[in-house]
Amino acid sequence: MALPFSRFADYFIAVAKTGSLRKAADQLFISVSAVHRQIVLAEEELGVALFERLPSGLKLTLAGELLYADLRSWQKEFQITQKRLNEIQGIQRGSIDFGMIAALSESFVSAVMQSIVQQYPWINFKVRVLDSDRIADLVINAELDFGLILNPKHQHQLQISAFIEMPLGFVIPKQHALAHKEKIYFSDTLEFNHIIPAEPLVIHDHVTALYKKQDFHPRHTIECNDIHMMISLLRQNLGISIMSYLDAAPYIENAEFEFRAINDHGLHPITVALCVAPKRQLSRIAQIMMNQIIIEMEALKSRMLHNIHQ
Repeated sequence: MALPFSRFADYFIAVAKTGSLRKAADQLFISVSAVHRQIVLAEEELGVALFERLPSGLKLTLAGELLYADLRSWQKEFQITQKRLNEIQGIQRGSIDFGMIAALSESFVSAVMQSIVQQYPWINFKVRVLDSDRIADLVINAELDFGLILNPKHQHQLQISAFIEMPLGFVIPKQHALAHKEKIYFSDTLEFNHIIPAEPLVIHDHVTALYKKQDFHPRHTIECNDIHMMISLLRQNLGISIMSYLDAAPYIENAEFEFRAINDHGLHPITVALCVAPKRQLSRIAQIMMNQIIIEMEALKSRMLHNIHQ
């Protein structure tokens, strides 16, 4: 549970403590622009400047100091209220058991867990990192509260609470010779090393079918069956790769990699789905976490569309 202004309060307090939009954004795992937008909107709404913009960073104005003190006080009082509400809602104790695919290990999921821990420090977690089919089975059999999987196959046995369609595209290190090109064709990549996903990776079949359809045979290849190793090879500038946006999202969003979506008729995106068993009665805390995951999935979708179309 959170008050409508709590997001701004978190942003404002982080900037006040660090004196920097960048440091605050890193601390909150969000973009600098999102923090800046909240501060500017608040200053416009309140009609006063909250920070002095100095060469060394941001410093609270008198109005900012007053707001900072009030927000800290409100947060402490609200924690007491929240504890009482939690007791009423029956989430004073409990655990969340969920499954997810390995591709989400460095994604928004850990940030959601951090948020839950901050709000409900007594909650325990049981996280299973498995392949999609295994997670789906565990969710269907009520051994997990919910799961984050790829390309769900058991739609009649699973309820899809939210999903994102992740396009496939060329993932290119920032320092690579092709990184500056706005549009990349297969012919542009012939002379470069291709880091190719191997079985049992989900994208293996997609990429193999795409090479076959394009009748494209790269001269230099590295085949690998682990996304983390492929990312490591890309970071060493040892080639380019075709992946889904999800596979490299953290590195695309921090501008370490470029992503060029492949628009090919018949090429299907990878679907990331949040699933539960139909009619499953979830605990209140599991519902809270699922709602936060849905919010983060929508935010990821927005960032993805921005990065693809910019």
